[in-house]
Amino acid sequence: MNVTRVYPTTERELALIASGRSPVAGVDEVGRGALAGPVVAAAVLDNWETQRAWHGCIRDSKQLSANSRARLYDYIATDCLSFGVGIVDSTDIDAVGIVAATRQAMYLALDALSTPPGFVLVDWVVLARLGGAHEALPKGDCKCLSIACASIVAKVTRDRLMEQFDSSHPGYGFTLHKGYGTASHLRVLETQGASSIHRVSFRPVGLVTRRLI
Repeated sequence: MNVTRVYPTTERELALIASGRSPVAGVDEVGRGALAGPVVAAAVLDNWETQRAWHGCIRDSKQLSANSRARLYDYIATDCLSFGVGIVDSTDIDAVGIVAATRQAMYLALDALSTPPGFVLVDWVVLARLGGAHEALPKGDCKCLSIACASIVAKVTRDRLMEQFDSSHPGYGFTLHKGYGTASHLRVLETQGASSIHRVSFRPVGLVTRRLI
């Protein structure tokens, strides 16, 4: 069975620009399902009419190697008109829940843009504050170049943060699993307990914490 791969394009962005809704920003997040560390969102804004040499290499961040993501991150940061990052830590995630924290990170990323967007394309998440000036697209990171760029910025930013946490919270292996619930991570939680960056409101962490108390 042949599977047709879908690559991100600027089709939606160019349609919005043609309708007078420019500049267009794409927004995505990473870390929503992790057991430790922050949820990180990024917003990337450009005119999208300019064809850049690296556009053809852009994919949803999950489809790229770490080296490719790092290289593309540098291209995005250098060439795009503006990008912003929003970070919400584990304490706030525990306080408000992951859905609200994800939206908060996205708003922070948009607020960090140097130019206000005329329209925002978001992967999945509805941002009520933006009203009719945004569109939530299922699998947007696979379809829209702006959202795919945001997914790369968010992923690289969060991975680098987790590597820093690996130094300040040794023994958990954050560099390897980036806080997600791998078998090795769960084994360390069982023996070492939760760190200060773990999300105790998430069931696997909460269960281990209660057992160790």
